[in-house]
Amino acid sequence: MQLVSVVIPTYNRPYPLAELLESLSRQTYAKMDIIIVNDGGDRVDDIVAHYPELDVQLIHCAENVGHVEARNIGVKAAKGDVIMLCDDDDLLLPCHVERMVRELADADFVYSDVEIFHYRVHHNQRIPTERFLFAYDDDQEAMRKFSTYVPSGSIYRRDIHEKIGYFDPYVNNYWDWDFFLRVSSSFRVKRVAVASVLYAFSNEGDHLSRQMNDRRQMYLDRLSKKHGLGNLPTKNFWLLLEEPEVAKRKAPSEVIWDGTPIVSRLKRHL
Repeated sequence: MQLVSVVIPTYNRPYPLAELLESLSRQTYAKMDIIIVNDGGDRVDDIVAHYPELDVQLIHCAENVGHVEARNIGVKAAKGDVIMLCDDDDLLLPCHVERMVRELADADFVYSDVEIFHYRVHHNQRIPTERFLFAYDDDQEAMRKFSTYVPSGSIYRRDIHEKIGYFDPYVNNYWDWDFFLRVSSSFRVKRVAVASVLYAFSNEGDHLSRQMNDRRQMYLDRLSKKHGLGNLPTKNFWLLLEEPEVAKRKAPSEVIWDGTPIVSRLKRHL
């Protein structure tokens, strides 16, 4: 059984982080070490303490270094030969890690489909209000026009970093798209048609995908220049999904979430 190192950057989102740790505690795959990189935010030791059965390495950054560099810090501290990425507000269904490790047998880099869920917050608990299947084919040329890769829950062989380097903060918001393009040009990439990751998207929040500004355009231009992608649109995420070229890539997927919220021990002990 391979050791899977789960890398989680976090910044002042204690209750979602606790929900993620709850989802990791429910995994059917037990051989994991978890690296939480606290990117200059409030201490999270009390949250981690609720999950003593998890092998957690907690790294506190003295200052905010940014989410991309925080991931690099986490990957460099990982013990396993397999890395799994996860944002601190996303969730994994219990079968996820076991399934992804199995799928890695004939690949170097594996990612799943996701269910995007909108939510409201009630007494620090996220309550899903809407859900949306995000499942698209992985045509490599199409991925150069619009990325449907969601990094949360994706796993890959650690030695990929030895060959192509780490995540690039120069493209900031688009670090994941950049990483996917770099990996797919040299390694075996596989999409797994199961929606075993829950991707949080708040209608009221400040999610990066909602920010349409000059700085975001600058990072997109940097990504385009780096990979020769041409002119890329910066439309609202939901509008981009309605574009014919994107819509035709929709693919079937196995939906396994029953729609219930994941309640953490932090919440249960309040």
